[in-house]
Amino acid sequence: MFNIGPQEMFILFLIIILLFGAKRIPEIGRSIGRGIQEFKKGMRDVEAEINPPEKVEPPKTHVLEDPKKPS
Repeated sequence: MFNIGPQEMFILFLIIILLFGAKRIPEIGRSIGRGIQEFKKGMRDVEAEINPPEKVEPPKTHVLEDPKKPS
C-alpha cells in the first residue's frame, strides 16, 4: 500500500518534530492512544448491545436414588 522507506520515515519524523516540538510529541501520542482506547470501548459496547451474550445454563445433574431404600 505505502512504500515508505527509511529515508521517507526520517523526513516525516523531522517534519513532525519541527511542527509540534519534541516536548509535545509524547503528549500527542498519549492523547491518540486514549482516543483509540475510547473508540474500541465504544465499539465493544455497541457490539454487546447488538449481539447480547447468550445465557448458557449448566447441565442439570440427575440424582440416582439409593437402591437400598424402599420407595
